Amino acid sequence: MAYTIRKPLTDRLLSAWGILVFIYLFLPIAVIVVYSFNNGTVLANFSEFGFKAYINGLKNDVIVATVFTSLQAAVGSALVATFFGTLGGVALARARTGLWWAVGLTVVLGATLFTPEIVDGIAFLPWFVTLGVDWGLTPFNDGLFRLIISHAMFSMAVVTFIVRARLAGMNRQLEEASADLGANSWRTFRDVTLPIAAPGIFAGALMSFTLSLDNTILSSFVQLPGSTPWPVYIFAAVKVALRPEIAAVSTLMFLLTLVALGVCTLALRRTGGSSTEIIKTMAG
Repeated sequence: MAYTIRKPLTDRLLSAWGILVFIYLFLPIAVIVVYSFNNGTVLANFSEFGFKAYINGLKNDVIVATVFTSLQAAVGSALVATFFGTLGGVALARARTGLWWAVGLTVVLGATLFTPEIVDGIAFLPWFVTLGVDWGLTPFNDGLFRLIISHAMFSMAVVTFIVRARLAGMNRQLEEASADLGANSWRTFRDVTLPIAAPGIFAGALMSFTLSLDNTILSSFVQLPGSTPWPVYIFAAVKVALRPEIAAVSTLMFLLTLVALGVCTLALRRTGGSSTEIIKTMAG
């Protein structure tokens, strides 16, 4: 005779509460996706189902320019953050426990993650003006360059912690065996360390890409006319009236983010990592 063990009432209530919280968090996204198929002129007034908003959004030169700026900034910041973040992650993973510079670097990177973006924006704006205008460094007068540097500053910490987490459980005997076989430090890094760290590096790059796409506060401080990213454009459009084109293009950007995260998860899973390991790697 089979017996079924019922969950305690508290567990069932907590599960139900968790489901309600997730519904509450994701319901606004679902509403935007549904209203992106609104053929009306105002987002809040759903007139009929159709793809007019997508067509109008992709034909709007201003919208396309802001999306293209966001993609350029996301790719650029991901490249910069991945390069320097990988170096930082490898250095922290190899550092001895309690080493002063490793502790200091960890504190600085942690402070970068927890500092409010509005503080970063206020700090970056006069600094970029000083470098570009007072010191004559012309790249800092370019809006896209400003977006890439400011976004990479935050993403660099994310990549560093992800790469460090990936290498934390690495068997150091693999590198020692490579050295015993005659490989120099560079070849050991290229043939042993880098392949092991590659999933974490790839995950960090995609996380940097997605973090840059939805950066609004920092972007609004450092952007210049002609280099307005998509989130700042939406923020300005909210002050007037949301059109269905905004919802349509936002849905496409949301799908792009999901694809990036899905590719990241697939890459980590192909390395043989479990779901727990994937979550730990992506969370740093």
